[in-house]
Amino acid sequence: MTAPPTTDRPLKPENLMGRTRLGDSEYRSVVRLLTWLGRVRAADLAHPRVRRWGVPAFYALGGIPALMRAADDSGPAFVLMLAVTVGYTVPLLWRRQRPVLVFAFLVVLSELCLFLAVDSGSSATQLVALLNLGRFGAPGQLAVGVVYNLGQTFVSIAFFNGLKESNQTASTPVLAFLAVVAILSMAALGLAGKLVNAYIEALQEHAVQLELERDQRARLAAAGERARVAREMHDILGHTLAVIVGLAGGAAGLAEAKPKRGADTLRIIAESGRGALAELRRLLAVIHDDEPGDTPLAPQPGLADLGALMKRVRSAGRAATLRLEGQLTGLPEGVQLAVYRIVQEALTNTLKHAAPDTTVEVTVTADAEAVHITVEDTGPRQTAGTDELGKGLVGMRERAALYGGQVAAGPNSRGGWTVRALLHLTSTAPDLMEKHPA
Repeated sequence: MTAPPTTDRPLKPENLMGRTRLGDSEYRSVVRLLTWLGRVRAADLAHPRVRRWGVPAFYALGGIPALMRAADDSGPAFVLMLAVTVGYTVPLLWRRQRPVLVFAFLVVLSELCLFLAVDSGSSATQLVALLNLGRFGAPGQLAVGVVYNLGQTFVSIAFFNGLKESNQTASTPVLAFLAVVAILSMAALGLAGKLVNAYIEALQEHAVQLELERDQRARLAAAGERARVAREMHDILGHTLAVIVGLAGGAAGLAEAKPKRGADTLRIIAESGRGALAELRRLLAVIHDDEPGDTPLAPQPGLADLGALMKRVRSAGRAATLRLEGQLTGLPEGVQLAVYRIVQEALTNTLKHAAPDTTVEVTVTADAEAVHITVEDTGPRQTAGTDELGKGLVGMRERAALYGGQVAAGPNSRGGWTVRALLHLTSTAPDLMEKHPA
């Protein structure tokens, strides 16, 4: 007795066959058969017309012996047999497009042949019609077709044996069994083909759905990236231009009275412009990271850059102070960037809308759960600036929302404007905005 295969050696056909092992010649025969079937399948897909015309032609060949016998009998018998053969085979050309109609036509033709006692060798085309009825028709239609074919088979066998005991042959049960097996096999093959077709269609629909979802994700990612770039450019350009406008106004008055101060102011304007250009080039380089560039990428601004930001505000003529408190070391880079941009936007609004002699105070406090930001100026506010301020608040709130936070802004008791923001460092952080109303 052959030992069962172990897990440390590959399973071979001879091991799975037990005592009946495949020899080299049988194994090569199986391989050749599978290879041939694969080639036939590929050829069928490459030349669909061959199968469409080949099946009717094959069954037409089966009617040649009946045609020869009819030709020996008489001319009308030959014409009748030829018409029956054509009627059984030609409709098969539309067996895929009109399976129910083709099957119904062959049913009528077979009943007519049974009534006229015409036996054609092409009558087996009903099995092909039954197969395609299973593949492309409804299950109920297939069930009706199977019942009809089984009933017609027994009626035909009984009819052509004369329905008399003396005329029945020993082969009648065998013929009936073979006919039943053929009918049920064709029905089963039709259902299997229907399931395969449905599975392939489902795979195709799934592939199309995946492509649509992929394209949608790509479009959403592109839209999100455009929104991020627009927000970054708004922050960079808005703040820098506000500083430049403020400095340019002062430089114009200092050019004649205090040339040295005017020159220093112009240098600050140039430095601010170069800084803004550097940030924009870095931002655009990230967008087009597939294009080589000579400018190295600078890191995103964070808490360490708040000092330089305050210096630019002071250079524009505002008295600005910065106070950092709490556990600020080790904050994530994303949180630091959000803090920087919120402070930058708040200071930009101060430069745009507050008086030149205003005083602005920036306080950033961090604990284990959240970061609190307060930007407060003494005003007075020279312009309402509702639209621009509204856009700035939207940007600040979007950044705070990324960390489950909030932003509140409004006038204060000192005649100026106060912006308070909260960024959560943990997902379960409580709402602390109530402790620090604007």
